Amino acid sequence: MSSLPESTPDEEPVSAVAPVPDEPADAQENTASEAEKPTKQAARAPRAPRTSTPRAKTPGAAASRPTRPAAQPAEPAARPTAKAAPKATPKPAPKPRAPRAPRAKTAASDAASTTAAKPRTPRSPRPATAPPPAPAPVPKPTALDIRQLYKRFGSTVALDGVSIAVPEGSFYGIVGPNGAGKTTMLSIVSGLLRPDSGQVVVHDVDVWKEPNHAKHLIGVLPDRLRLFDRLTGAQLLHYSGTLRGLDAKTVPARVESLVTAFGLENAMGRLVADYSAGMTKKIALAAALIHSPRVLVLDEPFESVDPVSAANITEILQKYVASGGTVVLSSHSMDLIQRVCDHVAIIVAGVVLDSGATEVVRGGKSLEERFVELAGGRKAAEGLEWLHSFSE
Repeated sequence: MSSLPESTPDEEPVSAVAPVPDEPADAQENTASEAEKPTKQAARAPRAPRTSTPRAKTPGAAASRPTRPAAQPAEPAARPTAKAAPKATPKPAPKPRAPRAPRAKTAASDAASTTAAKPRTPRSPRPATAPPPAPAPVPKPTALDIRQLYKRFGSTVALDGVSIAVPEGSFYGIVGPNGAGKTTMLSIVSGLLRPDSGQVVVHDVDVWKEPNHAKHLIGVLPDRLRLFDRLTGAQLLHYSGTLRGLDAKTVPARVESLVTAFGLENAMGRLVADYSAGMTKKIALAAALIHSPRVLVLDEPFESVDPVSAANITEILQKYVASGGTVVLSSHSMDLIQRVCDHVAIIVAGVVLDSGATEVVRGGKSLEERFVELAGGRKAAEGLEWLHSFSE
């Protein structure tokens, strides 16, 4: 084997790396400054941007944070180094806000928000519309229909084509001067007098074709009515109820009610012939009501009746009408007709001059003024000067 040549002490070992030539001093200084740059840049690395979420501050937070390395004084360099970035002023931490509960959105809220977002255009004012007219009242059925009645007594014309429609449930008044034909008309209506021509219908029943049926529907108090005055008051009422077809149990109960209503308790045992004119009217009216008719025909019912009894009878008739009955009465008292009746007809010389609702017939005047205006016949009181001097 060959051996390596032994080195002598005077020879230097040969390095495997080529010797680096000596650099000038200026190059060494630049190299040192370049070596320090990464250290300074690492020390002044830009801080990460803070998030808006506030960080909880704890007492040990400041101690746990690493301190920045102190900047080493830079050696004077031959050329200027890069300028340091200006320090950002710390922003105050935002105040923490309480979290708002999420609001449930509904279709109405979405529509409201959409409407609120859009600008509202002013609406043009709507033209004022008149309120709808009130519905016309439903006409009541006719309870008593008088159609073209004619009646003559010799050369005297009592009725000359009288036609009146009486609504059901009405208080109908007939007014007119003496001899106007009121009593004649009511006598024909109640079946006591036959007309020359014409027709009377009570609740769809012809009075002269079906008299028995019609008389069950009508109660009558005619003028100058001749009663069975040789009977007592109790006997007369009992006979009237039996004649109208009431049974033996119903008649006594109704007689007792009528006697109490008309105040005839003390007169039931006396003969009707001994009654006064007012009491005779009341017992005749009680006899007309005993069978509860649907139509009540009264000719001068308040004649010779005292004011207290008249007020009592008026109240009885008003309750009868309120329950659905129909009253047809004649009277010379204009004040009574205007106060009590809701319908009225004015008859003069057998002719109906006006008829209908009382307020319509009056025309803003009193019923008496309207009657005088239509009937006329007023004469000045002349030629009675002798009445102004008195005889001894």
